[in-house]
Amino acid sequence: MKTKITELFGIEYPIMQGGMHYVGLAELAAAVSNAGGLGTITGLTQKTASDLANEIARCKDMTDKPFAVNLTFLPTLNPPDYPAYVKAIIEGGVKVVETAGRNPQSVLPYLKDAGIKVIHKCTSVRHALKAQSIGCDAVSVDGFECGGHPGEDDIPNMILLPRAADELEIPFLASGGMADGRSLVASLAMGAEGMNMGTRFMATKEAPIHENVKQAILDATELDTRLIMRPLRNTERVLNNPAVERLLEKEETLGKDIKFEDILEEVAGVYPKVMQQGTMDAGAWSCGMVVGLIHDIPTCKELIDRIMKEANEIIQKRLVGLVNG
Repeated sequence: MKTKITELFGIEYPIMQGGMHYVGLAELAAAVSNAGGLGTITGLTQKTASDLANEIARCKDMTDKPFAVNLTFLPTLNPPDYPAYVKAIIEGGVKVVETAGRNPQSVLPYLKDAGIKVIHKCTSVRHALKAQSIGCDAVSVDGFECGGHPGEDDIPNMILLPRAADELEIPFLASGGMADGRSLVASLAMGAEGMNMGTRFMATKEAPIHENVKQAILDATELDTRLIMRPLRNTERVLNNPAVERLLEKEETLGKDIKFEDILEEVAGVYPKVMQQGTMDAGAWSCGMVVGLIHDIPTCKELIDRIMKEANEIIQKRLVGLVNG
């Protein structure tokens, strides 16, 4: 399948793996890229730029296909050494960077001068237009269904994707709620050039996370996610657990007076405990509503092959049959 995204990134299928904290390691990125998609290393999971350089090298040992590095710009009192991370990406020969969070304009000239394609993650059309205006090559449009941070507008993909198609000139990926061939065909129908999957790739053989996490995803339904940190305007969709319930109780009790410090116990340092140790109730961790569509743990190749087979059958049989019937 050829789309503007496959041509832009030099990949076989229009499927990208999202950047996920303590999930996007070299093993998963390489497996996705080897299967024809675009794997992604999560930059800030690596504690230093030197660690990221090593992770990029590990990934290059496992695949000769293009892969991306996610670099999220966080509002924090002690920001990471972003120039060093950018240097590691450029010197590592990475072909694609996915930026997220705050405006990536300050690093764009360095990435572009190195011939790197930049895709920026957005949760609204206005942010996507801004990314286009500053020179991003593509955007990933995240609907309200997504795991992690869906923004504050609460627009689901059935509306957000066609709106993006109406406004944008650069190609975009659909993100949030993506799981299978139906997701891909629907995304293409609404104007996207492919899809970005996060939670679905967590439930794969190569995902370097604890089996407890994969089982929790299999056991969950579309009713089992919650939105936290909404009063702080830093909304995050997470899988429900006792820590999340405690956090939501704090939000209800403290109301507009809540501060980030009030929920540190439920959100700080959680990912290593959950993803590596399998301590499922350690705190809040990002998860999409798409868990309702995840029922197995295939290899990345099995998953991507299945998605493409299903997508082609929907297009060539069902949709053509509806038109010609």
